Amino acid sequence: MNFDLTDEQKMIYKMIREFAEEEVAPGAEQRDKEKRFPVEIFKKLGDLGMMGLPFPEEYGGGGADTVSFAIVVEELSRACGSAGITYSAHISLGGAPLHMFGTEEQKKKYLTPICTGESLGAFGLTEPNAGSDAGGTETTAVQQGDEWIINGSKCFITNASYAKNLALTAVTGRKDGEKEITAFIASTDSPGFKVIDNYEKLGLNSSNTTELIMEDIRVPEENMLGQRGNGFRQFLMTLDGGRIGIGAMGVGIAQAAYEKALAYAQERKQFGKTLSKFQATQFKLADMAMKIELARTMVYKAAWLKDQGRKFAKEASMAKLYASEICMEVCTQAIQIHGGYGYMKDYHVERFYRDGRLLEIGEGTSEVQRMVIARELGC
Repeated sequence: MNFDLTDEQKMIYKMIREFAEEEVAPGAEQRDKEKRFPVEIFKKLGDLGMMGLPFPEEYGGGGADTVSFAIVVEELSRACGSAGITYSAHISLGGAPLHMFGTEEQKKKYLTPICTGESLGAFGLTEPNAGSDAGGTETTAVQQGDEWIINGSKCFITNASYAKNLALTAVTGRKDGEKEITAFIASTDSPGFKVIDNYEKLGLNSSNTTELIMEDIRVPEENMLGQRGNGFRQFLMTLDGGRIGIGAMGVGIAQAAYEKALAYAQERKQFGKTLSKFQATQFKLADMAMKIELARTMVYKAAWLKDQGRKFAKEASMAKLYASEICMEVCTQAIQIHGGYGYMKDYHVERFYRDGRLLEIGEGTSEVQRMVIARELGC
């Protein structure tokens, strides 16, 4: 096994590390306080050719691999969790289903502006009564001539305020008592389509999290994404890839918390010596470093399997589950090492803790990940 990054991956790592430290990290705390979405950051990422990184060059993408995508998500998340989730959702939820299931015409029309950064990518799946049980979808699509009339609502949708078009799921009928779920590409400026951005969140405050309301929006027949009735299978495949992004986010946020804790422990003195000289602190830092490295390795393995065209659903769930849970553990210990200062916003680690908490919930809760892993084991 060769754990070295390729020359291209090293170049991407160097570029995004410098960008994240110079452009993303400096204003992260203020953006969190102001709940301000950093439009300028994603415009610059578009200028760097990062917004379509893993997609084919013919659509304006970078032609890179999933490992490179994971590297970018990790580095952005290390600087700012909100930037990390915005980018991860843009690629894995917004662009990926168009790339995997779209026709050539759909890719040229809808994937290209995502790759160039002209539009952010978003995916309308979750509903008020359809979270972990995504099969509980209640949004409906009724065919009228060569159009589909869609009614319903979606919640907790990332990036929709800045998306010109997005893929969404709707019930198009029933077969043998089961809901037939189909995916469509809808324009957010369609009459009857409302994007509402008024959630009050625990963390990731400078990311865009919205509610979608669809009242008799009209979608042309050619905007069906994939085959009728395949929407459920398609979003499961989409989420498999998305979990690599969430895992990379967990690694990035945990890395940031660990680095802050290490630096603080090497400077803060108690009882005449720095905290890093106490064995209790050393053991905490050792465990944090070990678990971050293990999580990163699992994320890279899942990404590598995906790039090889091999099955990766189990590994993606393992990466997402482990990385999200050790992220919370590392952030908790980082606060503990900081003591009272860890509870204060000026020291950043409380923001890492708040941002990391979503990772055990979004794109499949920890409980759902264990269900997926058990299913893949044949249980």
